[in-house]
Amino acid sequence: MAITEADVRGALTRVKFPGLSRDIVSFGFVRSVTVSDGNVAVEIVMTTASPTAGEVVEREARRVLSELPGVREVTLDSKVHAPQGAPAEQAPRDLLPGVRTKIAVASGKGGVGKSTVAANLALALRQTGSTVGLLDADIYGPSQQLMMGCTDKPMVSPEQKILPVDGHGVKVMSLGFLMDADTPVIWRGPMVMKALQQFIEDVDWGTLDYLIVDLPPGTGDAQLTVTQQVPLDGAIIVTTPQDVALIDARKGLAMFRKVNVPVLGVIENMSTFVCPHCGKSSEIFKHGGGRRTAEQLGVPFLGEIPIDPAIVVGGDAGTPIVVSHPESAAAAAFAAVAAEIAQQVTGH
Repeated sequence: MAITEADVRGALTRVKFPGLSRDIVSFGFVRSVTVSDGNVAVEIVMTTASPTAGEVVEREARRVLSELPGVREVTLDSKVHAPQGAPAEQAPRDLLPGVRTKIAVASGKGGVGKSTVAANLALALRQTGSTVGLLDADIYGPSQQLMMGCTDKPMVSPEQKILPVDGHGVKVMSLGFLMDADTPVIWRGPMVMKALQQFIEDVDWGTLDYLIVDLPPGTGDAQLTVTQQVPLDGAIIVTTPQDVALIDARKGLAMFRKVNVPVLGVIENMSTFVCPHCGKSSEIFKHGGGRRTAEQLGVPFLGEIPIDPAIVVGGDAGTPIVVSHPESAAAAAFAAVAAEIAQQVTGH
């Protein structure tokens, strides 16, 4: 049977963008395909700040196409453009010049308390006297407006910039401000990328010491957009002690390494539960997996966050535990993590 364009595009779905789980076809990087008598010509156009991504994609595309039955010759026209027109070998243009340190909080899977960690970490940094912003990039499940107790809607400045909402002294921006709480976000990739781009370019963040970016779980459009648009100073991986969570945490860590974002360390959330009545410690979700994973992968272990019902109550009420119970063990753990991060990125 003669090879078809559909065959070629199907084969190219096996080529993943370096560090991410999506393929170059679904990203729209495959611009044209021509097939004639077993000769295949493909045009690939990518936008990325990674100087090596184009080489990796071209090599993999050539390999999968050469393995197709009936293919005699493969011609690839591969072009790589840097974000916003910057040279490919340089870092992306800094769209947040007033923000000194930009840190992503990520997880390989959902349900590990990533957003809770991001909110309390932002507040712990704020309590050190730093100016802090919190960008809720979890487009499909925005929650920071609730966790941070933000009841006001964002205003627009005379310069037509969106003004973040104040949450306990932290500047907060979330899609949750702009839509009904019961309306699901049913968006394809390009819409997700456009929304995040607007949150980065069209929000007046002002001057900040830290911008904490709460990413959605896994790897995909949001992670690609943020790493392309924002020169991140580091990423934090949140996990729970179970093996299934640790497997996904490793994938998230590997993703940031492949897109040249430094991994500041691993946080083990829901680590242990200390009974308030007898003082006995119980390992409900096992214990120590985060530390072992960090050691195996050669990154810092930032700390353990214990299970505390007050964390859930505070998040639902809009007063995270760092604010509602600053004397608690969980608040102390968040403060210790914040101090470790500050030490890594500022040296003090």
